[in-house]
Amino acid sequence: MSLLTIGTVAFDSIETPYGKVEKVIGGACTYISWSASYFMNDIHLVSIVGEDFPKDELAALEQRGVNLDGLEIVKGGKSFFWAGKYHNNMNSRDTLATDLNVLADFNPILPEKAKSCEYVMLGNLTPSIQAQVLDQLDGSQKLIALDTMNFWMDIAMDELKAVIARVDLLTINDEEARQLSGEHSLVQAAEIILAMGPKYLVIKKGEHGALMFFEGKMFFAPALPLAEVFDPTGAGDTFAGGMMGYLAMTDEISFENMKRALIAGSAMASYCVEDFSLNRLKTLDKAQVITRIEAFKKLMDFDFPLDF
Repeated sequence: MSLLTIGTVAFDSIETPYGKVEKVIGGACTYISWSASYFMNDIHLVSIVGEDFPKDELAALEQRGVNLDGLEIVKGGKSFFWAGKYHNNMNSRDTLATDLNVLADFNPILPEKAKSCEYVMLGNLTPSIQAQVLDQLDGSQKLIALDTMNFWMDIAMDELKAVIARVDLLTINDEEARQLSGEHSLVQAAEIILAMGPKYLVIKKGEHGALMFFEGKMFFAPALPLAEVFDPTGAGDTFAGGMMGYLAMTDEISFENMKRALIAGSAMASYCVEDFSLNRLKTLDKAQVITRIEAFKKLMDFDFPLDF
């Protein structure tokens, strides 16, 4: 099975209580692709960068099985740049700079092979661009997932809802779920959002795990307690990449397998936050991924006699 990823490939400058890094590799598509590559090696990336983006980073992606035919490199252009500073609790941050650069003119054109990918992950982008990608797919897709944020809810709610109606899986955080639905209760929010069109809804709660909703069913995946969190940047995209990579690898779309995919994504995200940028994701091997998934299984496993 193959996976199509759409999103940013970018530079980040990040400051957390654990340190500061300047102009490191970031971007939703980058994190999604690296994470998914631990489960499969037929990934098609569609994005845009400037000529300033390091060629060795692109080569590293290709070595992980990422096809870059859909990556536009703008001669003389500058890549998307984001800078942020995290507060002491690591749950909130201040955006210090957002330079769209070449992303301002992003007009994604899917290569022929990308149009038939069975699994699709639409990273956080303008809803109109996400819709443009959907229009180019050949209709053979088994699962299309979409990630978005409150910014698009503020300025493009109608366009966003139109795109949400066309996907199978929506991933957002708890505050975004409340804003999108107008409900504070996440259970009630989920009912409203699922009525908008997607079959599955995943609500991310950061260090408090993630909730999945499907046809009146609910599943909770905890976050693995970690001694230290160095950098939360990209954790949500890493989560999405692990989840979609696992689904593409297993090629099974059922509530039970979606549960397993949620744990796979959570395991990858738990590694991502252990260092800045992609540093931790680049040093993993499959055995470590399996070990982390086993840790989640132990965390969630218990026996409770019901004959009390």
